Amino acid sequence: MLEIEFHDREKEIREIMRILNSRPDLITFVYGPINSGKSSLMDEVVKKLPDDYVVFFIDLRAHVVTSIDEFYDILFSYEIGLKRKITKFSDVISSLLSSTVKFYSGFPLPENLVSKVLKKDKPKNAFTYIFNILHELKSKGKIPIIILDELQVIGDLKINGLLIYELFNFFVTISKRFHLAHVFAITSDSLFIEKVFNEAMLHGRCRYLLVDDFDYNTTKEFLEKHGFNQDEINLIWNYFGGKPVYLVEAIKNKDRLKDFCEKLVRLRRRQIKDSLYSLNVDFRKSVLKLLSNFKDRDFLTYDYLTEELRWCIKNNILFLDPLNDIVKPQSQLDLLAIREVLKRITS
Repeated sequence: MLEIEFHDREKEIREIMRILNSRPDLITFVYGPINSGKSSLMDEVVKKLPDDYVVFFIDLRAHVVTSIDEFYDILFSYEIGLKRKITKFSDVISSLLSSTVKFYSGFPLPENLVSKVLKKDKPKNAFTYIFNILHELKSKGKIPIIILDELQVIGDLKINGLLIYELFNFFVTISKRFHLAHVFAITSDSLFIEKVFNEAMLHGRCRYLLVDDFDYNTTKEFLEKHGFNQDEINLIWNYFGGKPVYLVEAIKNKDRLKDFCEKLVRLRRRQIKDSLYSLNVDFRKSVLKLLSNFKDRDFLTYDYLTEELRWCIKNNILFLDPLNDIVKPQSQLDLLAIREVLKRITS
């Protein structure tokens, strides 16, 4: 199996390490286009951390969370790292302090507290329990970090109001108010980031770190390490830009590179075209009018989100960067596919 090394995110790593070397005070949103390497970046940061950090990584990427029970299953899933039996709170702290592992898939929950902590109508019980873990770890000289991957999947879950707002309030409490833990929320959902960016309750309480696709020089350096010549590098850049996941696939398909590139464009063109034809005629025309702006441009500025923009973003055709007030295709591949769709539908 081909293994591809982590490559050149030194700027982003330095920024995250700067955050981690200071007192916890803000929620950090790590955002960017799909498959730009956000989770891999955080994994690499964790590998570089000294032993006084304790990381709780809550991975929501592969889950459809429709109930508080399902959310708790993920939040308190702690298979990684703890081998001793957990029967009471003191066992949790002892295990976390004595373990040589600094990465956990969730928060350990002792048997005698399960019924109290996991009350469906009282999510604050769970947050209070986590608060106590973080407080104990900090008092023992540890630096807790909470990383949540694709937090937006619980956006519609309601427990006496939206659960996500309960979470935000909790994150503000443990970071800005009590300085107990660093909190990182990773997301590729730019509509979610746009909403967070405009939420009054989070002004002055969070920061944003964009993890974008590689630029040309980084892409060139990466591909040269794997034996690509200049013509091959230019071909890959023209089809895929600096999207890490496509660069990896190009390496795997080096012996049939041109066919591979053309196949992916055809596939993406078909996907976008099928999505467009699922729309009613009038709305489809409006979306096509929006997309026609990309015939000769790589990105657009925007003043507000129209329904057409929201549809394209929600369907992962376009990526919204609210901090820079721009929208752009999710990748170079999407840009090529959009242009192909426009030629075929409007011709």
